[in-house]
Amino acid sequence: MDEPEDDPYGPYLTLRRAHWAELARHHELDLSEQTLANIRSTGDPIDLDQVRQVYLPLTELVNLYIEHKGLLYRDQNEFLRLSERKTTFVIGVAGSVAVGKSTTSRLLRELLRREGATVDLVTTDGFLLPNAELERRGLLERKGFPESYDRRALVRFVRDVKSGEEGVTAPVYSHLVYDIVPGETITVNQPDILIVEGLNVLQPPRPRKDGSGALVVSDFFDFTVYVDASERAIRNWYVERFLHLRETAFRDPSSYFTRFAELTEDVAVETAGAVWDSINGPNLVQNIRPTRGRATVVLRKGLAHNIEWVRIRKV
Repeated sequence: MDEPEDDPYGPYLTLRRAHWAELARHHELDLSEQTLANIRSTGDPIDLDQVRQVYLPLTELVNLYIEHKGLLYRDQNEFLRLSERKTTFVIGVAGSVAVGKSTTSRLLRELLRREGATVDLVTTDGFLLPNAELERRGLLERKGFPESYDRRALVRFVRDVKSGEEGVTAPVYSHLVYDIVPGETITVNQPDILIVEGLNVLQPPRPRKDGSGALVVSDFFDFTVYVDASERAIRNWYVERFLHLRETAFRDPSSYFTRFAELTEDVAVETAGAVWDSINGPNLVQNIRPTRGRATVVLRKGLAHNIEWVRIRKV
């Protein structure tokens, strides 16, 4: 088990899994095994016990933030003598490739919906620059790094949702063809909650030459989650996922990765490891993990994908 580094004067409270399980003891979980199977990411063995012990308390914490944001909205309107519409509550979910942030995002969406909220989920993959543009800029081998995204479009999208605009659209990314789908969009229409999932959603602003900083997508977040694990564990999960996809999605003739489908297992392991070591690992170390300290909640996984402890930002 990974041991958290406790700092009584730091910005976080560290709570072990047993503490979270106790918080959930009196809450019922209305979630079937089939629904959970539809939510799980490839290679993520999460079970209903972990949902009950970890994600139910997390959902309750999110609801506390939503409730208090609503009180602030009411009090501000009264103070200013206005009747502005309550804004969408925006949750950011960050973490490495293969760490399980998609499972976390989909679980939060499902659990929050079951409590009556309208919840939309958008991944930042749709804001990756098209492959042709990445190739033109020499960035195709740095896909997923901060510079590979249309960051202005992403900020504009979340800003517009947060501003209460109707019918805000986002591009669609296909993992099958490994590219943006031309002309295809998804529409977000004033949900109660928007979940934004992505590798680099907690990135701070880059300083400009004059010392000022531009807006970043995290400026519009009300609550953030970072899904964490040791690099060794994530690398293993990435290789395992690659092997699984080699037997499934990579065999689709329209897949960008069909060339990997016929690799022997040894060569596939070597190939996946090389991709991790040259792209995903450096991105984690250089760009993703340094943003962990900006999250409201850090979920720390052990080698078996189980959440072992949770860090909550002090308020």
